[in-house]
Amino acid sequence: MEEFHKVRRLPPYVFEQVNRLKASARSRGADIIDLGMGNPDLPTPKAIVDKLCEIVRDPRTHRYSSSRGIPGLRRAQASYYNRRFGVKLNPDTQVVATLGSKEGFANMAQAITAPGDVILCPNPTYPIHAFGFIMSGGVIRSLQVEPDDGFIPALERGVKHSIPKPLALILNYPSNPTALVASLDFYKDVVAFAKKNDIIILSDLAYSEIYFDGNPPPSVLQVPGAIDVCVEFTSMSKTFSMPGWRMGFAVGNERLISALTRVKSYLDYGAFTPIQVAAAHALNGDGADIAEVRDIYHKRRDVMVDAFGRAGWTIPAPAASMFAWAPIPEPFRHLGSLEFSKLLIEHADVAVAPGVGFGEHGDDHVRIALVENEHRIRQAARNIKRFLATSAKQPNNVVPLSAHR
Repeated sequence: MEEFHKVRRLPPYVFEQVNRLKASARSRGADIIDLGMGNPDLPTPKAIVDKLCEIVRDPRTHRYSSSRGIPGLRRAQASYYNRRFGVKLNPDTQVVATLGSKEGFANMAQAITAPGDVILCPNPTYPIHAFGFIMSGGVIRSLQVEPDDGFIPALERGVKHSIPKPLALILNYPSNPTALVASLDFYKDVVAFAKKNDIIILSDLAYSEIYFDGNPPPSVLQVPGAIDVCVEFTSMSKTFSMPGWRMGFAVGNERLISALTRVKSYLDYGAFTPIQVAAAHALNGDGADIAEVRDIYHKRRDVMVDAFGRAGWTIPAPAASMFAWAPIPEPFRHLGSLEFSKLLIEHADVAVAPGVGFGEHGDDHVRIALVENEHRIRQAARNIKRFLATSAKQPNNVVPLSAHR
């Protein structure tokens, strides 16, 4: 049976192949250490859960909620931006709550994209950044992901060689999957370019609070005048260990926020009201919960870099995010990231995310998520050390078992 048009535009879901192998291995009794999906294992802070339990007992909160977010939640997000970034937002016109940043990106794409519109997007990047627009009829033009001196020239080439002129530019720093961090000076240059060329900036700042080297990542909205062309997306999933709560935000340009709000009004009634109240409680907190989460990921990062290095796999220490962007060891690089990820499951009982799932330019890396405790990370390193030692002795015998099926 022929697939529907929008489904045909989507490539096979790379991560599903890894997920099937994980499930198969576990069904055979294997103890798979899952460092693949960025699914936080830390519990949501008790004060946030307690607030949810308190509010949920009121039956009035069981009715339909507000698609754009209850007023108290939007005020809390505006207050957070003022404290953290020095950015003042009008909670009534420049803030909208989303069902996680992923839904926000997808619905923004629906709101602003006409068939054939060109979107400038880093490669590799988080899949929704590209495929939200592809599903909306847009066309993706890939850019480098490094926020260095080559970025503006790449933007200039993108504008020069795109017909029609690009509609929007996607930014994501700290980056998922690469963990790269952008400076405020970088954002100033990009905002100036976007204004000059009448391009919308859509910034994903989901990992702004998970940083390790003492320098909090900036928001693009800190650039004077950025709000004229920019909307930024954040999420409570990682910052407060609330992934299943599905709570995020879009903030910034009033016209773009209005367009997103209007689309959302046709699609959902917002998150469950007690979740919104608990999220507001979290945002209005003293920051201790955020600092604790950051400290845990910092320790895990250090353990991972040290233990994997001792195992024979040198991995650059990420400056931010809950991920490491790991070059595939040289003897396996020719296999590509998907086949190497399969090898790790089948021969080391370790799952990672293949870099090709984030774009073809990521195929010489895998993404490692810091979602297991320090003991399990060390165990993963021991498994990988044995795998690397075995493969060095018998390189011709180390191939994915799936290749024989």
